[in-house]
Amino acid sequence: MNDLELDELDLRILAIVQADSSLSNIDLAQKALASAPTCLRRVRKLKEAGLIEREIAVLDLSRIASMVTALIEVSLDRQAAEDYDAFESYICAEPAVTQCYRVSPGPDFVVIVELPDMRSYDEFARRLFTQSSNVRNVRTFFSMRRAKFEAGAPIGTAVGAKAR
Repeated sequence: MNDLELDELDLRILAIVQADSSLSNIDLAQKALASAPTCLRRVRKLKEAGLIEREIAVLDLSRIASMVTALIEVSLDRQAAEDYDAFESYICAEPAVTQCYRVSPGPDFVVIVELPDMRSYDEFARRLFTQSSNVRNVRTFFSMRRAKFEAGAPIGTAVGAKAR
């Protein structure tokens, strides 16, 4: 992808759609202080550039079903680039995995998993972590309460920001 120069309007649009992607183009234009055609063009450009990857709905899982959220630290035996990539592909293919981060220092990965109960977690852990010969250590924390969850991140308003 080519470098894309982001101006103040692009950053405002990104911040607004990150908070609420269900806005109509007219409502977006009002909030972004721009015309509707300009917002439409800008959003299209941001999507084509890959800055807007996808639009999703954030669900309150606790109101749908009782779920177990596990935060799992994983350390690998071998840490070559291909070993990291292989583990990442392996773990991210699992539907229960909602987030996966390569981290440093400490463990190699932190994986967030949503499962219906502890029995499901046990089956998940046995299947994924004992079958992979490159997993050295697994340490799991279970969420007692979610104090905050945001799908987005703060967007700066510095003019001339560069998207990579």
